[in-house]
Amino acid sequence: MKRARKRVLVAGGAGFLGSHLCERLLNDGHEVLCVDNFFTGSRENIRHLIPNPYFEVMRHDVTFPLFVEVDEIYNLACPASPIHYQFNPVQTTKTSVHGAINMLGLAKRTKAKIFQASTSEVYGDPTVHPQTEDYRGNVNPIGPRACYDEGKRCAETLFFDYHRQNGVNIRVARIFNTYGPRMHPNDGRVVSNFIVQALQGHPITIYGEGTQTRSFCYVDDLIEGFIRLMAAPDDVTGPINIGNPGEYTIRQLAENVVRLTGAKSEFVWKPLPQDDPLQRCPDITKAKTLLDWQPTIHLEEGLKRTIAYFADQLGVSLA
Repeated sequence: MKRARKRVLVAGGAGFLGSHLCERLLNDGHEVLCVDNFFTGSRENIRHLIPNPYFEVMRHDVTFPLFVEVDEIYNLACPASPIHYQFNPVQTTKTSVHGAINMLGLAKRTKAKIFQASTSEVYGDPTVHPQTEDYRGNVNPIGPRACYDEGKRCAETLFFDYHRQNGVNIRVARIFNTYGPRMHPNDGRVVSNFIVQALQGHPITIYGEGTQTRSFCYVDDLIEGFIRLMAAPDDVTGPINIGNPGEYTIRQLAENVVRLTGAKSEFVWKPLPQDDPLQRCPDITKAKTLLDWQPTIHLEEGLKRTIAYFADQLGVSLA
């Protein structure tokens, strides 16, 4: 039986995650409206989708209202790396808060199902490990990361208030560290940092002692989690952690990147930035139980694919 073609809006659709989501939705037979202001998104990320007659691009900032007719909305619009979201912290907060209000208003008017890309940053520097969805977090509300952390927390508040007050059909995913092709090479995230530094033969910068941990989810696994959450029964609102529970120290990641690139890079140590979490790992029990989802791509395989992408972008030959 042929599935009905839905008209799906992806806010932030030219970004790293957004472009992969647009691609997946098109492959699933839907019509996609990609909305992006191109602050951190790139036309290059979606260039291969332009010829598709069911793909449309609109340059728009979600801090302003948008009037279109859609069946589903994925709200991914917000700078997601410290370098980008700290560049203009007031605008970052506005994007999270005003953007959520505008996308929720659109969902209310059109009766569209709406997805919020929240973040593991809502847990701050956690005192509970691994992090479960009922943990309320340890966030510094006045620190340099607060524009993102508190903006995303407020967006979650708005989503659940629109759900309770107006009956809006919501889904909220808390995304943990994700990596893969189309990451911005200068976004300051640890995977792209290490790979670019290694491929260019530069020293690899490690902040702190390298003992802080992260979990790394390959982008294809993450997008599958998005699709399953959106397709779940209406009482599955979330928030639901979407990430890979495999935990690695930053030093282990650096060693893996050096090995897989064949680089001769040495490590350079710098002080840990303020409010940088020492541990980050999702408890994905809810995702397994409610969505039958768990990641399938091992870190080594995902790193190989990501390294190949950056090598191509940088014009570097891999041995």
